[in-house]
Amino acid sequence: MFLFDDLLVRPFVSLLDVLHTLALTELYDVEALRDDLKENRLLYEIGERPEPAYRERKAELEAELERARELRAELSDKVEVKG
Repeated sequence: MFLFDDLLVRPFVSLLDVLHTLALTELYDVEALRDDLKENRLLYEIGERPEPAYRERKAELEAELERARELRAELSDKVEVKG
């Protein structure tokens, strides 16, 4: 039974875990969120975005960035995350 687990089940579960980790890392890309924050600020400063829309988008992006940082901290012990 252990041979069956080691040869067939464990590699499949490990592969799924790695794919899940990579998908979450791609979904919560910290650099992309930072770029979106900068773009939002720039659009506000040049007058392309009104202040209420700027503040709403900023709050959304900051919440996503915080979640991304938490997720990276959780995943750092599973897979080395570069970036």
